[in-house]
Amino acid sequence: MGQIVLICGKNTIGEMKKCYQNQLLNKLPPGGVFAAKTAGCTITAYQSGKVLFQGNDCEKEAGKWQKGGSAETKKSATAKSKSAAKGDVPVGIEQLSVIGSDEVGTGDFFGPITVVAAYVKKENIPLLQELGVRDSKDLNDEKIIEIAKVIKDVVPFSLMTLKNEKYNKVQQKGMSQGKMKALLHNQAIVNVLEKIAPEKPEAILIDQFVQPSTYFQHIKGQKTIARENVYFSTKAEGIHLAVAAASILARYAFIQYIDKLSAAAGFKIPKGAGALVDEAAAKLILQKGRDSLGSFVKLHFANTEKAMALAHKKRR
Repeated sequence: MGQIVLICGKNTIGEMKKCYQNQLLNKLPPGGVFAAKTAGCTITAYQSGKVLFQGNDCEKEAGKWQKGGSAETKKSATAKSKSAAKGDVPVGIEQLSVIGSDEVGTGDFFGPITVVAAYVKKENIPLLQELGVRDSKDLNDEKIIEIAKVIKDVVPFSLMTLKNEKYNKVQQKGMSQGKMKALLHNQAIVNVLEKIAPEKPEAILIDQFVQPSTYFQHIKGQKTIARENVYFSTKAEGIHLAVAAASILARYAFIQYIDKLSAAAGFKIPKGAGALVDEAAAKLILQKGRDSLGSFVKLHFANTEKAMALAHKKRR
């Protein structure tokens, strides 16, 4: 089964959703805009602008939209995705000792951006496989919690949490979400390198969210920058278990943080960025006032205006 990733604008993604409206799937991954399934291809669009085409007809289906987006990846599932800062991801990287990093929460209205870097030594790969480590998007919350509680004592890792108050402050000053993520990834990786020193990983693999050149531009000027043997790839959770472990630990931390927000709100806070979060935010506004939102949500999301409108309507 092949796969292709296109980077598309909002208008193109909107056109795609309309085109596949009769083939839409109900279940969306975190940060998903829509998911659809044709006879020979599954299409998943993300808020980041990435659109993933998977299946035997992926090239044909992606070709329909090639003018509206730039191809980022074009590999089969058996040939590992490759998009590196200094050339291709090394052949056989899945068997190396690697620091992997991943993030969650970027597409969620409630809750923080959460980044984890984790170091998986080659001798621990069979153990992690036995524990069921894989991409956190393929696991439910209960399984993530179960696995995370075990692997947090097995792999050295660093957790970086950008709380909503800080997120909103730097976003309002003009910092892009991409730069925020780059800074968090770099710091998490540097923290792990310090933890395992003098030992060094054979590679560092980052789940790609921007082009490598843009990533390094974002972190330019930082006191310490991880540059040696750094590689980038989309769908990196499927390339090395270090990224999969990082995604599980990040999701575990995010779940815990959402639980804290739920306790502070007095009701269960939903994940994602759909209608349920609009309702929850409107409830917060009615109970605690508009000013309370800053510690719960990413204020620049369109959900804020929707929640305000809902709250206004309910006051009538």
